[in-house]
Amino acid sequence: MTLDLAVCIVNWNTRDALAACLESLDRTRGELRLQVICVDNASRDGSAAMVRARFPEVELLANAMNRYYAAANNQALAQAAAPQVLLLNPDIIVHEGALQELLAALGRHPQAGAVAPQLRNLDGSVQRSCRSFPDPEAVLWEALGLSRLFPGSRRFGKYRMTWWAHGDERTVDQPMASALLLRRAALEAVGLFDEQFPMFCNDVDLCRRLWEAGWQVWFAPEAKMTHHHGAGTRQVRRAMIAASHDSLLRYYEKHYRGRVSLPAYWGVHMLLQVGRWWRLSHTPPDGPEEAP
Repeated sequence: MTLDLAVCIVNWNTRDALAACLESLDRTRGELRLQVICVDNASRDGSAAMVRARFPEVELLANAMNRYYAAANNQALAQAAAPQVLLLNPDIIVHEGALQELLAALGRHPQAGAVAPQLRNLDGSVQRSCRSFPDPEAVLWEALGLSRLFPGSRRFGKYRMTWWAHGDERTVDQPMASALLLRRAALEAVGLFDEQFPMFCNDVDLCRRLWEAGWQVWFAPEAKMTHHHGAGTRQVRRAMIAASHDSLLRYYEKHYRGRVSLPAYWGVHMLLQVGRWWRLSHTPPDGPEEAP
């Protein structure tokens, strides 16, 4: 059977959300021929058993240890056999027609290496899921608080794109990979996720590599999905804050060291370190759970 789309889901202790996600795929797939691959990162909540019992058609890769997001996604991507691949978080609910619209958007833009849907919060409001790349200027405006003072400014609101309502189809630097359709030819051209970013910034790095290789990244608002936002990571919030900042520092070193002036590079590096310290100092300790 020729497949239309491979869907790759990485799960960690979000059994109920995963079940709802898989149900939404079944409900909205229409005539699409899907390959659904779920990588479970050693969940302790019965996620793998649930998939085996309720969704036997899903290709389950049950890891004996937590391999984190990037490596687990690479497992799924290596097994995907369709010309297009959809990365999907388990806390996503796919709306009717969203899969078809994402594929249509990919067809409308031959240079698109990736297309992201419009994400909605649980109350139906639009989730601001796209950002520009965190270049030195964008990081500076965030650190100085100017992005919050002037959210409508294209300059000061550059990083979080707070000036934009996420309502029109356009190219963007980097949408969240909570739901991201990838053209296999583009993925083969730039490679899989860089596993030096185990949890965060791996999607930012992937989008940057797509742009640098001549591919485009698009946002398609007519494709809509609901996102619970962080159903797995909020279980260990402090550990995830540390991991997020550490990944951002690694990303910054990979893509900006030697490409910007030394004062700009080390100035932003210092701002990122201070931001990491400040957030951790204002976040209560996690419980005894291990990090996802």
